[in-house]
Amino acid sequence: MVNLRQYCMETIFVGSAFVAKYPEGGGIFSIVLQYLLGLRRMKQRGIWLEVLRTSGDPAFDTRIANTFRRRLADYGLENNFCLLIDSGNEEEMNIETSRVLGLKRRELLDLLAGPNTLLNLSYSIRQPFLQHFERRILCSLDPTEVCFWMQRVEMGQSHHHEFATIGLNTGAKDCRVPTAPVTWRTFFPLVDTATFKRTPRPPKDTFSTVGQWYWDGWVQWDGEWRDFSKKAAFEKFLPLPKIMTHADWVLAMNLNDDDPEIKRLTAAGWKFCHPHQIARTPRAYYQFLANSTAEFSVVKLESYARSGWLSDRSAIYLAMGRPVITESTGAERYLPEHSGMAFVSSLEQALDAAHMVTIDWHLWSCRARACAVEYFDSVKNLKKILA
Repeated sequence: MVNLRQYCMETIFVGSAFVAKYPEGGGIFSIVLQYLLGLRRMKQRGIWLEVLRTSGDPAFDTRIANTFRRRLADYGLENNFCLLIDSGNEEEMNIETSRVLGLKRRELLDLLAGPNTLLNLSYSIRQPFLQHFERRILCSLDPTEVCFWMQRVEMGQSHHHEFATIGLNTGAKDCRVPTAPVTWRTFFPLVDTATFKRTPRPPKDTFSTVGQWYWDGWVQWDGEWRDFSKKAAFEKFLPLPKIMTHADWVLAMNLNDDDPEIKRLTAAGWKFCHPHQIARTPRAYYQFLANSTAEFSVVKLESYARSGWLSDRSAIYLAMGRPVITESTGAERYLPEHSGMAFVSSLEQALDAAHMVTIDWHLWSCRARACAVEYFDSVKNLKKILA
């Protein structure tokens, strides 16, 4: 068991470079928020260290920074961030070339001089600034992509002391992900179960998810070029709304208004909405999830790779008592038998799972919440990462 006193004198920095630049993404903000909320519950000094590449317009950069600060203030964390607006080389990061907002520059330097740990999410904090941190842990949120590219280019493998991944099946015999040249510890996607509680069943049964419809990262795997987009993965499940008509099936996908895919999806019975409309802020994002009976989503690359990946979005659904129906990635072996999650591989299995959820929702909801508390809770997983 981890003794929280061992952390009390150090600062835990949570580094990201993918949130402030996307102010319309309430779901993206939510990912890092769970770490800060968990650190606060641990009574640990946590600092959200966010990197934003300058637009070249100081006034525009300031507006982005103010939006970021307001989002944090909604959760009482406005004094727990440092935003670095970097104007240097895109492949490097140097504090000397960055505007420092939130923390004062002197305060940041003082914290870097004392005991500190960096949880570097998705290799967001780069050299040479990376060397300022006493303990450097690379936290991979995209286990297959990170390991795939580590075989080819520098993805942080040379500059961190420890490596942690949400690919729960990483290193298992059936996992196709190459793990060399590092050794990975695993952890579950974080959700602060003290903040996000189980809520009542919505009046209309609704299966929903949020995501990116396209993926431009085609990779050659096992001698074939493979399409790992949600568009490709959803094909076999498209008939769901026309078969199970008493429920709404909602896709919040990032598509342009004139994209013909919208017409194709709505013709198949899916209700389409844009993430920027329903999840523009973290609170709107959470309300969208709470208005759902369950999540239904497919998995792209991680299903083929058998990495054991689970999404941060599913963790929030579970904490709110929303069951999750999704494709298998190998993660199910690390969960209890009754986890509130149903792993499916065919249209028929998806229909069976959806019917079971709607028939006995209270039981499934309680199991989902219990699973979130036991396995996905932010404090429990921060202890794993920091151990």
